[in-house]
Amino acid sequence: MTKPPKETQPTDEQRRSLLKNTAAATLGLSAFNAISPHETRAEELGTPHVETLPPQRPTNPAVRESVKITRLETFLVKPRWLFLKVHTNVGVVGLGEPITEGRPLTCAAAIKEMESYLIGKDPRAVQHHWQAIYRHAFYRGGPILTSALSGIDQALWDIKGKLLGVPVYELLGGPTRQRVRVYAHAGTPELVRQKRAEGFTAFKTLPPKLKDRNARQVENRAWIEHCAAKFGELKSIIGKEGDLGIDFHGAVPPGTAKMLMKELEQFHPFFYEEIINCQDVDGMAELAKATHIPIATGERIYTKWGFREILEKRAAVILQPDLCHAGGISEVRAVASMAEAYYASIAPHNPLGPISLAAGLQIAAAIPNFLCQEQVSLGDGYIKNPFKVRDGYVDIPTGPGLGIELDEAAMKDKLGEHEWKNLESFDPEDGSVTDW
Repeated sequence: MTKPPKETQPTDEQRRSLLKNTAAATLGLSAFNAISPHETRAEELGTPHVETLPPQRPTNPAVRESVKITRLETFLVKPRWLFLKVHTNVGVVGLGEPITEGRPLTCAAAIKEMESYLIGKDPRAVQHHWQAIYRHAFYRGGPILTSALSGIDQALWDIKGKLLGVPVYELLGGPTRQRVRVYAHAGTPELVRQKRAEGFTAFKTLPPKLKDRNARQVENRAWIEHCAAKFGELKSIIGKEGDLGIDFHGAVPPGTAKMLMKELEQFHPFFYEEIINCQDVDGMAELAKATHIPIATGERIYTKWGFREILEKRAAVILQPDLCHAGGISEVRAVASMAEAYYASIAPHNPLGPISLAAGLQIAAAIPNFLCQEQVSLGDGYIKNPFKVRDGYVDIPTGPGLGIELDEAAMKDKLGEHEWKNLESFDPEDGSVTDW
């Protein structure tokens, strides 16, 4: 039998030749696939093909040139807001709302202290500046510093969007929805009817007082039944297709909160908000297990590190970060991603102004796990083209940046110091301090 010829190993020169031929064939196939049918037909007919480049889109000159922050300007706005303008050397101005309710001047001072870092910096490095301002403070976080950082973050995103000519949500991955559900505050039947006529389908209320006092450590049956009856009255006006949440405001002690939650279940509230003080995460998690109504919290929680414990302990399924307190657009986007992993939804807290609302709408448009947006002002008298509610929703903004422009003329009578401060409440019978 004849043995098959012994295989020989290719030489180094043969290997190089093989690789070269394979690469050439691959490139040739890629080039062939890139030719359109019309070009292939032209070559078949022997017609010479002249390659043309696609037309180049004009680039925004402001993006190519050096952009620097030149000035930070804060101003008090009635009824209780603080607005921020971040100016640049190219004329683009970013808007933010860095307020801690009742402490506007303190917040403005914090902004002034952060100005030395930002002046001369390129505003487009939003994440870098967030990290620098937050981490270079040895004592990090807290309501004042994080609120100041939140307003700056909003303004930097506004500048970046304006320079690129797109809404902020386009920079966060593009829209996940075309309109955003919003809810209104409504504590009386008359106000519910008014807001329904304005187009709202979702509402929030507070526990009503009885004999001009807030909840005590352990409440009597009269207080519990009074609260439930008032809530039921509002819910009957809203109807089964509308939604009504109730905000305990962290002011109802745990013993009373558990009784009140049980009594209100018959009306199927949209959510129970801040059922107890948010500092007691374990207590909130325990109460969350005792009801089938969704628990919401977050208006007094700052940054992703604060919300981590809420999620890990299953203390709430609705997170309510405030874009003016929690760290701005950058941080609320991070919180939303964390919440998605726990199947929790986002309902941004916002009892503030139209800049805050505009920032919330950008987040709502960019995340998949959005629920509803709180608002108290659609911007009438403050911004050009105020937001409009239609069938319970607001269309997502289409303008660049935050999508709003201040109406300087309409705001003239709203500028200047305001005397708003947090409510100082005392028990009318024994004079002891009660939570607001």
